[in-house]
Amino acid sequence: MKSLISRVPGGPETLELAELPDPAPGTGQVLVDVRACGINYPDVLIIQDLYQMKPARPFAPGSEISGEVIAIGDGVSGFMVGDRVFGRTGWGGLSEKIVMPANNCVAMPAGMSFEDAGSLLLTFGTSYHALKQRAKIQPGESLLVLGAAGGVGIAAVQIGKAMGARVIAAAS
Repeated sequence: MKSLISRVPGGPETLELAELPDPAPGTGQVLVDVRACGINYPDVLIIQDLYQMKPARPFAPGSEISGEVIAIGDGVSGFMVGDRVFGRTGWGGLSEKIVMPANNCVAMPAGMSFEDAGSLLLTFGTSYHALKQRAKIQPGESLLVLGAAGGVGIAAVQIGKAMGARVIAAAS
């Protein structure tokens, strides 16, 4: 399988396309044929060794994916070969295939595209946590979103509106 690999710390220009052996799922894991991989700010930091998680090199960046289950390890229930899933990987998503813990996968709703599912968790999860769980935003409150042109900002605008806030979006 092909994988975009980080062998040395640095920017995106340091990544190399490599051919690696196909992985196999172990107990509690699924093998996913990756159809889309979200690229987020933590992915840029992780390849520069500036993120709190520092995987051993070589590794593929890519912290969230969507795809189709192509093999299931022992002890996995709730998923079958052919299921469309998305999930958070930490890293490894910029590969044609990835082994993931089954409990890190979510079944994709019918009609959701691989592209939407593969870019949902980090941006919307970050914004949802900030607005709902930390700020506890209420209907009618005002929400100023700085950086509303980025992924997290766009998600914050959408979530804020859905929560009934008066949203003011700003971008430079």
